[in-house]
Amino acid sequence: MLTVTRRMLLGATVSSLALGSVESRADDTTAPSPAAPTGSRSGSIDIVLQVNGQQVPLAVDPRTSLLDALRERIGLTGTKKGCDRGSCGACTVHIDGRRVLSCLTLAARAEGKAITTIEGLAAGDTLHPVQAAFLHHDGYQCGYCTPGQIMSAAALIKEGHARSDTEIREWMSGNICRCGAYPNIVAAIRDAAQEG
Repeated sequence: MLTVTRRMLLGATVSSLALGSVESRADDTTAPSPAAPTGSRSGSIDIVLQVNGQQVPLAVDPRTSLLDALRERIGLTGTKKGCDRGSCGACTVHIDGRRVLSCLTLAARAEGKAITTIEGLAAGDTLHPVQAAFLHHDGYQCGYCTPGQIMSAAALIKEGHARSDTEIREWMSGNICRCGAYPNIVAAIRDAAQEG
């Protein structure tokens, strides 16, 4: 007499469900296949990004983030990939003068807009006032978040949100420094705002 255990019953059930699923897929020849997006390559679209004053033509997957286009396709690795969820601010760039999180922005949506990365913030060999202030006040430790911090700081000064340390902290709250260099970052932004 064969004793059927619970484990045997569950194993047989799972096996029969899996086998039935495979057989039904093999028999279903009428199911439509998903259409591939149009573009110059299979599944890609052609875009032209204006990055740091230069036109950069690209063929990208429509789902490509601006962060991935900048880092992996254009080679501008100053913009950092931190959380890839819009929580840390390491990927901050400027689009038409406004700060945005490039990990949450589709590259295709940035077409025709002026994109500025940390590499394009300085004027040649002359550092942007925020970059100089970060150096002067040691507004970094490991440096990983620094490009995003600087890009956010430059934008908030331009937006007029650097009137007090409290306001600076509030408007920089989307940029995380895991090393805890916040006092130096605030001091750097305060000094850069006074110069500008």
